[in-house]
Amino acid sequence: MYLTRRFYIILILIILLLGSGYVFEPCFILGQWALFILFLSVLADIYMLYRIRGIQAFRQCASRFSNGDENAVKIRVESSYPHPVSVEVIDEIPFVFQRRDINFRMSLQSNEGKTISYHLCPTRRGVYGFGRIRVFVFGRIGLFSRRYTCGDALDVKVYPSYLMLHRYELLAMSDNLKELGIKRIRRVGHHTEFEQIKEYVKGDDYRTINWKASARRHELMVNVYQDERSQQIYSVIDKGRIMQQAFRGMTLLDYAINASLVLSYVAMRKEDKAGLVTFNERFDTFIPASRQPGHMQILLENLYAQQTTFGETDFSSLYVHLNKNIHKRSFLVLYTNFSGMDSMNRQLTYLQQLNQRHRLLVVFFEDADLKEYIATPAKDTEGYYRHVIAEKFAFEKRLIVSALKQHGIYSLLTTPENLSIGVINKYLEMKQIRL
Repeated sequence: MYLTRRFYIILILIILLLGSGYVFEPCFILGQWALFILFLSVLADIYMLYRIRGIQAFRQCASRFSNGDENAVKIRVESSYPHPVSVEVIDEIPFVFQRRDINFRMSLQSNEGKTISYHLCPTRRGVYGFGRIRVFVFGRIGLFSRRYTCGDALDVKVYPSYLMLHRYELLAMSDNLKELGIKRIRRVGHHTEFEQIKEYVKGDDYRTINWKASARRHELMVNVYQDERSQQIYSVIDKGRIMQQAFRGMTLLDYAINASLVLSYVAMRKEDKAGLVTFNERFDTFIPASRQPGHMQILLENLYAQQTTFGETDFSSLYVHLNKNIHKRSFLVLYTNFSGMDSMNRQLTYLQQLNQRHRLLVVFFEDADLKEYIATPAKDTEGYYRHVIAEKFAFEKRLIVSALKQHGIYSLLTTPENLSIGVINKYLEMKQIRL
């Protein structure tokens, strides 16, 4: 039971009225009557609030959250009071969000229920603990409030961004992937496999006409091709300290994990096989490439608990273990980051060796905050010096792209927010090149 602000305001007014009775005697009598009425009102308010247990509330949310996405949470509040009440609902969300606005006020009519909706956007993977739901009910007079403790404590696991997969799936089904920025890649030549011969229909490529079959059937027949299948696509994720850099609350590792999930999903829809490799100071996780049912869930579970370390990544160990575990020429998408040319040159030998046995795409990150800073004009001498240094760092990133290209290694320099789209477009582009 809690006293409300209205009670204290009325009590203060009554005290002032009783105090003024020392000057004007009728005020003292009025104050006594007001105090008596307040006492009766308190009893009436307590009776209306406590005669039944009139509030129920429970939380509705997914059993797991998607990292970096808006996850919906709903609270259902139901009143069984025979009269209208005002309620204040406070949900004890995980402390990691550091939000103080999950506080909702509303009115409920007799025997009415309402649903409250809000969203949470986690930026770290792991287990998040929800507490109880606190509901404060105010009677019709509003002098007291009764607290209800509803719902159960709940632990929710935050997984890599699986909501992004659903978004890609829905757009892919409706053939609207262009809305996300995924380009249609024009085929150059026929990097395809023969599938069947069918009758010519308007719109078929006349270059695929099979003249021998057309002569036998006395009608135009065309060859039908399909993209080469069963290529092995491996997402190779660096978990060293360089991937701890944060952008909009999420580390580069989280962006790489989300992008690798989307790439694996798209690759499997293209009937390729998707696999996973993670490494830091040592070779860590290896999931063989596959497209069997349930393989996406295996990838999701293995990416769920991946964390960065404070050591420097060992590319020599990566090269040795990839040669030991991957025997077929594959497409490797390496998610890493380079602070400068010196950082890249230290690993160049291993990158070249990987590129000789496989088709390698090195994905590294452009500093979005640095890019925004360069775009702002300098205002003084110190500002010009800062701009020169910032442009030097940005120029080194472009030099790395040029150096990798000179050694025959494909690369992708992108901002974290455009990573998934950039990787998919690069995959679709390189899929037209024989591995």
